Amino acid sequence: VQLQASGGGLVQAGGSLRLSCAASQRTSDRYFTGWFRQAPGKEREFLGDISGTAGSIKYADSVRGRFTISRENGKKTVYLQMNNLKPEDTAIYYCAEKPYGASQYRGWGPGTLVTVSS
Repeated sequence: VQLQASGGGLVQAGGSLRLSCAASQRTSDRYFTGWFRQAPGKEREFLGDISGTAGSIKYADSVRGRFTISRENGKKTVYLQMNNLKPEDTAIYYCAEKPYGASQYRGWGPGTLVTVSS
């Protein structure tokens, strides 16, 4: 399964964007979908994840309260709603999946660029 993040773009500080993550193929809901980002010169950062049934959602401290992860019932698309964006949120955003019990995320796509201007 390869996941494709989309919806990035240029936004002013204080603005909002909603990213989407679509999976090409999936037949089970026993997995987590995670959001990550990588800023220039920095390591990839975990932002949060959501279980296949949306019963469990976790956030990194750096984005809790500003970012919201959600999933449409019955759909394979996961969203990352980003509010009150800051210039330091500028990065390439990725999504990936991790089956229950697995230790590594997989299905990395090319990501989508988010640029926040001051």
